[in-house]
Amino acid sequence: MLLLRTESTEAVTRLVPSPRTDGDATAPRLTIGPAARRERTAWVGRHRLGLVAVETGLAGAAGAAVLVARDGATGGALWWACLSLVVVWPLLLGATGAHQERFFGVGSDEFRRIGRAGLLLLAGLGFLSYAAALELSRALVVVAVPLLTLATLVARYAARRRLHRRRLRGECTKRVVVVGRGGAALELVDRLRSTGHAGLDVVALCVTPADRGRVAQVTDLPVAGLDDVLATAARTGADTVAVTSASETAAQYLRALSWQLEGTGLELLVAPGLVEVAGPRLHIRPFEGLPLLAVEQPRFEGWRRVVKGALDRSVALTALVALAPVFAALAVAVRLSGPGPVFFRQQRVGVGGAGFTMLKFRSMVDGAHRQVAGLSDGNDADGLLFKMRSDPRVTPVGRWLRRLSLDELPQLVNVLTGSMSLVGPRPPLPEEVARYDSSVSRRLLVRPGLTGLWQISGRSDLAWEEAVRLDLRYVENWSLALDAQILWKTARAVVSASGAY
Repeated sequence: MLLLRTESTEAVTRLVPSPRTDGDATAPRLTIGPAARRERTAWVGRHRLGLVAVETGLAGAAGAAVLVARDGATGGALWWACLSLVVVWPLLLGATGAHQERFFGVGSDEFRRIGRAGLLLLAGLGFLSYAAALELSRALVVVAVPLLTLATLVARYAARRRLHRRRLRGECTKRVVVVGRGGAALELVDRLRSTGHAGLDVVALCVTPADRGRVAQVTDLPVAGLDDVLATAARTGADTVAVTSASETAAQYLRALSWQLEGTGLELLVAPGLVEVAGPRLHIRPFEGLPLLAVEQPRFEGWRRVVKGALDRSVALTALVALAPVFAALAVAVRLSGPGPVFFRQQRVGVGGAGFTMLKFRSMVDGAHRQVAGLSDGNDADGLLFKMRSDPRVTPVGRWLRRLSLDELPQLVNVLTGSMSLVGPRPPLPEEVARYDSSVSRRLLVRPGLTGLWQISGRSDLAWEEAVRLDLRYVENWSLALDAQILWKTARAVVSASGAY
């Protein structure tokens, strides 16, 4: 989901809708002005103040540790450098945008800005030490600054998790009015509701006259027309207006709506209709006063791909060596679970449509693939997949292996040989690929992964369309940072065993 933000100017204008006499049952009666809105968004200031306090404390702790260690450095320069950390570190974070409200709780930009602040601090201290011939401790530059950056990242992650929990309880959210054509507006509502941790709470819709009756029948939200956006926002106490990319909300209408929102304090978000394309690929380019949205092509080659391949193989080799005793114990358990081979080999389709043999510890009875036809009525999955929550073909040992995802460990061999990656789309079966359309086929542009967005988002509990959407999102936006984030979240998904059966 992508929403582009357009800032509106702040003013003290109070939005008060004109009295309604048409008896419209969908119109809410509550009117909330800027004062109440500011009170509801006061959490932003408290959250920012808490972050600054923690970051100041971490900087003070880092400086104190350097002064205790000394590392042979003497003089007042080191003392002043350590003391300056308490002031400079929060200021650098603020200068790089790490304290901006739009980055709280969503996306990787918050963490990226912290890393940027750490690099600036490291470069600044190094330059100052060289230019002024200061005798600063090596521990300050080489150890304290990197550890301060890392500690700040950990603190921000903890603050984000706390903010997510509060948002799921209905706190620290923005009230959103969704504007657009009926189908597009309803789709945007579903997406916003499925990502409750993002803090966007939909309170009303404004759709075209032709769609108003149909939309009102399928949603429990108030529904108004495209000309009633401001009045609807006032009645519902909305903070934000989110506009879809439907033709009725494009060009002239969107321009007029942005003018109407000036002076109201309402934030304007625009969904550009570019499904699953993330921010790093999007740039606003002005051409003779005409702002155009530039979309970079996804890059599947280059140094990032080389680094990804090298990391895949090195991590896979290290894991295979370290987990050799675990592999031996699991192999014995599978062999004792019943007749059949220890490893289950299955043909899957990899990058560019090339086939490969995927390895897993056998978790079903021998010959289970020949029993699918008799179990088709019990399929719990939709789309092209076959899944059963209580599959009678799964052995007791196999059920335990699946719950902890231990049956997938032999795929490290596939990663080592280059047919798979640590992170990527789910490796599909040949019969699935034969039924792919052109859009779904984009999953084959990158190597399939041992884990991926589907692994950390519900696994077998996901609907087919949702699993495809997650795979396409990864293909369109893959990066080394995204891989690291997915690997970080995979451990939690495995421990919770959500969607594993």
